[in-house]
Parts: sequence; structure tokens; C-alpha cells
Amino acid sequence: MRRWSSGAAPGIACIVAAMMTLSLQDSLVKWLGATYALHQIVLTRSLIAAVVTLVVLAATARLALLKTRRWSLHLTRGLLLVVTNSAFFLALVAMPIAEAVAMFFVAPLFITLLSALLLGEPVGPRRLLAVLVGFAGVVIVVRPGSGLFGYTALLPVGAAATYAIMQIMTRRLGTTDSAAAMAFSVQIVFIAAGIAMGLAVGDGRFAGSDDPSLDFLLRPWRMPTAEDVPLFALVGLLIAAASVLLFQAYRVTEAATIAPFEYIALPFAAIWGFLFWGDVPDAIAILGMGLIVGSGVFIVVRTERLGREAPPPAPRS
Repeated sequence: MRRWSSGAAPGIACIVAAMMTLSLQDSLVKWLGATYALHQIVLTRSLIAAVVTLVVLAATARLALLKTRRWSLHLTRGLLLVVTNSAFFLALVAMPIAEAVAMFFVAPLFITLLSALLLGEPVGPRRLLAVLVGFAGVVIVVRPGSGLFGYTALLPVGAAATYAIMQIMTRRLGTTDSAAAMAFSVQIVFIAAGIAMGLAVGDGRFAGSDDPSLDFLLRPWRMPTAEDVPLFALVGLLIAAASVLLFQAYRVTEAATIAPFEYIALPFAAIWGFLFWGDVPDAIAILGMGLIVGSGVFIVVRTERLGREAPPPAPRS
């Protein structure tokens, strides 16, 4: 049995704080998504996060960390994260936050499969069984044919798939570029995507859908109220803080030690869901969520024991 040294405590504290921060950001996006458009929230969030990142790097004389010669990979990685976050946020406005977060946690399962298919890494029967169990958990949560969820229930799974592809790419990019460069370039791509989406649908010409996800996607830009301006600012500050906390956690502590702690995002999501919307998952949903999380934790621990790089569960930035 693995024992954590006292030196692992700062990393664990950072990862727990990061997951709490990310889950609170998700809740605020869901809250604002009842009134404002996806592109407006994403653009505002990324502008604030990019400015905060620049200020922090300038204050610490680390602007040189942003240098890179691999802009094409940064662009591709950023576009994948735009798809990932957009799909996840579109799911948030249409389903309980805890279920959406749990289904996004199939990302390690996709990473495991893609590592075998694209990188030639062997996947033994135990991890393959864990993958199957995890996807069985998704089926239980979605409950096809029950009428509880429509296609939007599959959006977090699609987000997890594009996130997994992005992580495979990050393994290559991370060998030459800093975490600061990767985080900042993502925000730049988000800003560009938010502007492009705003120009395309921001006038509301396609608005009016009865589907909550489509309405969130195609809703026109509107001026935030005085009460909501602080919430927009807080979303940007939270994603910037989460990025710093994630970087610090993986910098000071081995990934295999702290990666399982990312799953604490699920109880945080359940807490926010209950406090803000009164959501309480039923027994079937809890069973499915347990299978997803359990299989993901097993894959992380099993991969580490085999001496390979443990796939990170699902840090989104």
C-alpha cells in the first residue's frame, strides 16, 4: 500500500483547492448560462484569465516562459479544449452538475484507449475491464430510453473524448514548452473562438430554441446586470486560480500521488448542485457515478504501479 510522505501534503492541498475552484467555476457558468450566451461567458472568462496570467508572470519576471516555436500544436490543443469546454458547458445548463462532472470523468478511460491505439502502449485485461466498467457507469447514468436525459447527456462524454485527444498531444508539447505557455495559449484561442462565435450568432438571429443547450449556444449577447458583473469577474479569476493551483500541485508532488485526488471534484459538484439548485442524485445515478469514478481511480493507480505515466483524470482550463 502506498504511503504519502509529509512532503506530498502541499501538492494534495493544491489539487483539492483546484478541484473546489473548478467545480465552483462550473456552478457559476451554469448559473450565468440561464441568462447569458456561451460565447459571452467564455470570452469574458478567458480575457480575465489571460490578463491575470500576464500580470502574474510579469510580476515574477517569468514572461520568458511564454516563448514557444510550436504555435501550431498550441493552436490545435487550444481548439480541442474549446470543443471540450463548450460541450461540457452546454451539458451543464441542461443537466445536474454532479452527473455532468461524473460523466466527464470517463476522460482517463479514453486516454487509456487512445494511448494504446495512438502511442502503442499496452493495455492489460484489468485496465480494459475497468474501461468497460466505466462506460457501463455512463450507460447507467444516461439511462437510454428512460426519457430522463436527451442527447445533452452525451455531451460530457464527447467533451471527455476531445479532452483525451488533447492530453495525448500535451504529452508531446510538454516536453519542450512550459505550463505557463500552454495555459496562456489556450486562453488566447478561447478569446478568438469567443469573438468568432459572437460575430456569428451574437445578434440572436438563430436564438429561440426550446432546447436549453441550443438556446445557450445561440443566445444573443446581452449587457450584464450590475449584480452579474462580479460573477463574470469571479469566473475568470477562478479559472486563473485553478490553473495556478494545478500547475503548483503537479510541480511539487508526483502525479501518481495527487491524480486520484482530482476526483474530489465530484462531491464538490454535488454540494454546489444541492446548495444552488436543490439537486440530489437518485440511487441509480449514484451507482453509475460510482462505477465511473471507481474505474477511473483504478486506471490511475494501476498505470502508476506498472511504472507508466498516470493519466490525469480531468483538469479543465
